[in-house]
Amino acid sequence: MVDNGGPSCYPDPEMPESTHDPISERLVLGVDLGGTKIRTALLDDGGGIVADDYRQTLAQEGPDAVIGRILDAARQVLDRAGVGRERVRAVGIGSPGPLDVRTGEVISPPNLPGWDRVPLRQRVADGLGLDVFLENDANVAALAEHRFGAGQGTDHMLYVVVGTGVGGGLILGGQLYHGVGGMAGEIGHTVLLPDGPLCGCGNRGCLEALASGTAVAREARLRVESGKETLMTELAEGDPTRITARLVAQAAEQGDAEARDVLAWTMGYLGLGLANMVNLFNPEVIVIGGGLANMGDLLFGPVRRAIDRHAFPVSAGMVRVVPAALGNDAGVLGAAALAQVMGG
Repeated sequence: MVDNGGPSCYPDPEMPESTHDPISERLVLGVDLGGTKIRTALLDDGGGIVADDYRQTLAQEGPDAVIGRILDAARQVLDRAGVGRERVRAVGIGSPGPLDVRTGEVISPPNLPGWDRVPLRQRVADGLGLDVFLENDANVAALAEHRFGAGQGTDHMLYVVVGTGVGGGLILGGQLYHGVGGMAGEIGHTVLLPDGPLCGCGNRGCLEALASGTAVAREARLRVESGKETLMTELAEGDPTRITARLVAQAAEQGDAEARDVLAWTMGYLGLGLANMVNLFNPEVIVIGGGLANMGDLLFGPVRRAIDRHAFPVSAGMVRVVPAALGNDAGVLGAAALAQVMGG
């Protein structure tokens, strides 16, 4: 059964503000590090935000400058909350990958230029004098949805983020699953069509190459360039290079048959990939986040149909497919949840 959350577009929920006295309990710091922004928040045990900070990453200035901003943001948040570091149990950081969670190093992410085996965990720990834990951004979002969002109360959850790319995280037996080298959950790079479109990872036919926002735009452009009659041409003012996944969704919502077919084709591949995950892991719930999840049934309909068609019927009947609940707060809440889980 699909719960698509009602309307196809919905605002991010407002996260609760803390009602606790921060002096009376130990808190955690969460840091959501992205290519364009750094979000830092101090949370209580219930997930209430005591204080937070938002600033630009300015990644082009290099790792030293970015780490300096992380440290400054953490200190600013503590000052705003009026608490000392002795009240902070631990710090969690969600970072773009690839990274090594065992050593705490960030290894050459595409959107953090100049970061080549940067010991982020140790640098922040030294700067703040606190225990620090590092995890990739998709995994911390999975933790957030499991602890505070759409996956609450479940033991076996698959989190999928569908945007420019496709990422994911696995909660198995109530715990985040890493695999032997910390690389588990790379759902977007499972290969569905060995001779399919080239993926950014270098393989062909990855789920990301077939079902991401990038894939939606590519498929729509090919159809417009081939002369298909479609509203997408008008919305793009005759320039196929202006077609984005958002434009395709706009055309589909206005009833354009070609745009709807593009989404049915690409999201059908998303469903096929998730059907494989259902057969592998038999989850209770699949939580789908990212920009494309805002399309509502244009995404969830083809996904559910593909799962029903390709997964074992018993497993398909057990799994719920739902939209993520936390929106843009997932990263910082998940980083804080990492600190709660790992900080003891």
